[in-house]
Amino acid sequence: MMSDGKQYLLVMVVAALFVGWLGWRGFEVISLNERLKSDDRVASYPYQHRVLRVEGGTAIMGSLRSHTTSTQVALGMVFPSMRHLDESHRAWQRAERELAQVQARAGDIVLRASGIRRIRWELDENWYHLQAMKSNYDTGL
Repeated sequence: MMSDGKQYLLVMVVAALFVGWLGWRGFEVISLNERLKSDDRVASYPYQHRVLRVEGGTAIMGSLRSHTTSTQVALGMVFPSMRHLDESHRAWQRAERELAQVQARAGDIVLRASGIRRIRWELDENWYHLQAMKSNYDTGL
C-alpha cells in the first residue's frame, strides 16, 4: 500500500500533467487561430473561420453550413442585404463561391501547422446564437 503522502504526491503529479495538457491544447487552438487572423483573405471575410478545438491530429473548425443548415441560410446571416434577392441572383452564386474559397483557404492554413493531419468541419452553433442575440438587440426585442 502507498502512504497518504505518496498518494497525495501522485494525485498532484497527475493533476499537474492534466492541467499542462489542457493548457497546451488551449495554446494550440490560440496559435492556429492566430495563423488564420494573419491571413488577409481569411481575416477580412465577415465570418471569422476559426479552430474550435483540436482532437489528436484533427483540428475541428467552425463552419457556417452543415447537412442541416443550407449555404443560403448561412450567407443570409453573413450578408443580410442579400436576403431580399431572388435565389437565382448572381450575387448568391458569387457569395457561395467566395465562402467555399475562403473556407478552403482557412483549412489549408491550419493543415500546414505541425501535428494537424485532418480538418473536421462542425456547424458553428455559437456564432449563430450570437448573431440571433445581436439581431434581437439591434431590433430592440
